[in-house]
Amino acid sequence: MKIQTHQFKQQTSRYFLGERLLQLGNHVDKNRSVLVIDENVERHHGDQLHDWKKIVVSAGEDVKNMSTVEKIIDGLISFEADRKTTLVGIGGGMMTDVAGFAASIYMRGIPFGFVPTTLLAQVDASIGGKNGVSHGKQKNLLGTITQPEFILFDYTLPLSMPDEEWHNGFAEIIKYACIMDAELFDYLEQNKEKALARDVEVLQYLVEKSVEAKTKVVLEDEFETGPRRWLNFGHTLGHAVEKLEHIAHGNAVAIGMVAAARFSEQLMGFPKEQTARLIKLITDYQLPVAFTSDKDAVYDIFKLDKKREKNDIHFVLLETIGKATTRAVPIKELKSMMEQL
Repeated sequence: MKIQTHQFKQQTSRYFLGERLLQLGNHVDKNRSVLVIDENVERHHGDQLHDWKKIVVSAGEDVKNMSTVEKIIDGLISFEADRKTTLVGIGGGMMTDVAGFAASIYMRGIPFGFVPTTLLAQVDASIGGKNGVSHGKQKNLLGTITQPEFILFDYTLPLSMPDEEWHNGFAEIIKYACIMDAELFDYLEQNKEKALARDVEVLQYLVEKSVEAKTKVVLEDEFETGPRRWLNFGHTLGHAVEKLEHIAHGNAVAIGMVAAARFSEQLMGFPKEQTARLIKLITDYQLPVAFTSDKDAVYDIFKLDKKREKNDIHFVLLETIGKATTRAVPIKELKSMMEQL
């Protein structure tokens, strides 16, 4: 196990890389903690957690809402949780987002930590302190930026994921490669067979590279005023597609990255052969590259995007593979380019 300590603006966070779920009690007081897990985690790993206080909620992106937050808060009340109680979210990205949000608002904030169980959650959702829920058509509209006290990365947990969910996790790793790490892009191309076969050494490398990349950006720009916006590459259109088509987050981000690469060709002179390289990599990892959503409906969601300022959206574009930039693009120009996809 590797231990990393990171000092954010308001919180010191510790990462336990390569630790096992069974060792959770070494890092948080069982008697002063409450776990929040979804029904899938309870089914697969509940026997390892049988003597902990637990709140079990439904699984899936459709329950990433205030009703689930209220259920968690009701559970905390039933356990008589106070301001020194630690809430531990164990599950995928939906769980870490919702658990972190509930902890951030219960009694104006209690300590919390995460055990991400999916590849997507390990490489992205659990890191960086963005917690929240969706509202109406808007993904993650309500939320906070509050860092966890700890994240425990058990590399064995994602290995039991269904194939579709396994592939879903690679979208965010491809994103890091696109925006800041050309060598990681090369590695993904060269090791795709091992990655898809769930080689543990390759998984460990990819998770730790992703954790390093995201943490570096968040430490530099915790509250998203500059470089952290790069982490939204593929997400502006991706979030809209995810909501409209009811597809997995990684699938939606993959589609969004291809669209963003096409926009980058027009706005930044991004080479078309690099777009083709990106499309091949996404396809190799069995992720989609095109969307079927109604373009007017996508535009309607764009108009309420969190990255919008007046008539512009701060859109993440690529100069080249491994180097991103953010540009204020008029929303009507985005609509025009989208119609050409």
